[in-house]
Amino acid sequence: MVSLLQTCFSNLSCSRAVLSRGHNDKKPQLSLKQEIQELRGCAGCLTSEFNLTDVLFFCRKAMENVVDDDVTKRFSPQKLDSWNLLTRNNHNFCHISLRLKVVWVLGLLLRYGVLLPLRVTLAITGICLFLVLSTLVGVLPNTRLRSCLSDKVHLMGCHICVRSLSAIITYHNRQNKPQNDGICVANHTTPIDGIILANDRCYSLVGQLHGGLLGMIQRAMVTSSPHIWFERAEVKDRHLVAKRLIDHVADKTKHPVLIFPEGTCINNTSVMMFRKSSFELGCTIYPVAIKYDPRFGDAFWNSSKFGLVRYLLRTMSSWAIVCSVWYLPPMNRKEGEDAVQFANRVKSVIAAKGGFVDLKWDGGLKRARVKEAFKEEQQELYSRLVVGVSQGADNAASDSAKES
Repeated sequence: MVSLLQTCFSNLSCSRAVLSRGHNDKKPQLSLKQEIQELRGCAGCLTSEFNLTDVLFFCRKAMENVVDDDVTKRFSPQKLDSWNLLTRNNHNFCHISLRLKVVWVLGLLLRYGVLLPLRVTLAITGICLFLVLSTLVGVLPNTRLRSCLSDKVHLMGCHICVRSLSAIITYHNRQNKPQNDGICVANHTTPIDGIILANDRCYSLVGQLHGGLLGMIQRAMVTSSPHIWFERAEVKDRHLVAKRLIDHVADKTKHPVLIFPEGTCINNTSVMMFRKSSFELGCTIYPVAIKYDPRFGDAFWNSSKFGLVRYLLRTMSSWAIVCSVWYLPPMNRKEGEDAVQFANRVKSVIAAKGGFVDLKWDGGLKRARVKEAFKEEQQELYSRLVVGVSQGADNAASDSAKES
């Protein structure tokens, strides 16, 4: 019992040392077997099938994840090294000194008294022009003239929306710009990702058909350009979605499909699991990395906290939206590679180019609990380890009996 308590204290001290280490001071990744053996090695019980000290391994892992969780912190605004005079990032900095408070008040008057009204007026004007012109173009017969005019109207609408956000966009490697024979996939930070990309060329968007103002815009878009909108009941029909995507990509006269395979907005520090459906179609994938500069305004949309209208008002009351867009070389599925492996390969390329953390976790954890399959996977790994140790000991015993 005394030896067990000593082991517990020694492992707790090891856990404390792990927690006290900085985020950048990381140990090399060890397998479950190596970490369990390292833990048992401290107790001198490598040969046992199960030891109570194994529980401390899972306790330590839980404590580490609570202190520095790699998943849930991706659904909150990115931390800044310095204050950008926006109280939404820090409520206390404006009270540090009188001089700083005066600067903050002047910035507040400039953003809300001058910039916000101008931006809102420009956005409303752009949306109204887009609705009217798209409807007029949709009346024309389906000819090359209609297609050309539709592209002009879409680009004009995106240009005005980008100006209303005071967006400063830098496009890199335009020779890799998506073509009409594939699907463009990108990391997802904000609803304006589509506008940022459509400001440079026209895309066909895919999504659920909504009501209200957004639904009105969607219907105006589809009257003049071949976008893919689904009713709520059709979204769950994977075969119908896949068929419409395949038919669209097969038509070389239509624009490339724009998809955000993460399925939710991440705070621009990482890239999370890509849904495999877009990578099962067998067409060319055009990866795009979008990186925002949070110093001038946080582009991340925390949809669980803010509605779309409130988010847009917060975005328009920021200093500016500054971002870089990298067009990456087209990628195709390799022989013997399944859709999941292909999706992970594309995701790793986007993460490397944009400087994101490449995470395997599903972005659906933003609103859902961890799937039981993940828990069962860890339980299965540990059970295999214990059974393997037991079988190894039995085999060693039988071999020594035969030799004797």
